Amino acid sequence: MAEPTLLVHACCAQCLAAILDPLRRLGCWAAYFYNPNIQPLLEFRRRAKSLHVLAERERLTLIADERYDIRGFLRTVPWDRPERCLACYRMRLEETARVAAEKGFSAMTTTLLASEHQDHEAVRRLGEEAAAGRGLGFHYEDWRALAGRGREEAKRRSLYRQQYCGCVFSEEERFAPTSLHLYCGSKTAEQSGEGET
Repeated sequence: MAEPTLLVHACCAQCLAAILDPLRRLGCWAAYFYNPNIQPLLEFRRRAKSLHVLAERERLTLIADERYDIRGFLRTVPWDRPERCLACYRMRLEETARVAAEKGFSAMTTTLLASEHQDHEAVRRLGEEAAAGRGLGFHYEDWRALAGRGREEAKRRSLYRQQYCGCVFSEEERFAPTSLHLYCGSKTAEQSGEGET
């Protein structure tokens, strides 16, 4: 079996499932889970587990860094957008480049390029910078058109589908405007439209 030459930073199983076919056309590659931005702990574990399940089913090579370091993440990133997201991309892409160089890969890419919710140009720029800093190539493709396929594949395969980007700040941004899990007084769950109390 050929040695993989491309290391693919995988943010989640859903985004990786979206781009399996294009990645396979690129040749031999391995996936890398490094996402200290994902919080809280049980959310982190759900996403890591889902990626392991996909890798096992598809017989993918997966390198998983499952250290949960919420304190390190919160010390490193600013708390407000867009600086927070840029620092988060940089952290994950620089670590991917470090691991790729250390393990003998010649290039890297990221599933963040398949997300409709990320700052695509920033991911591309920071990925290119991280790769160049380690003497690697950065494989760029705009995979956003495949995002819907990722959602469908995750549902079809019963893979965990997250509801927010990852960090506690993005969770707040996603759910603060909703009434999800807010106490509605004496109304029943059915009347409030939540179905869960």
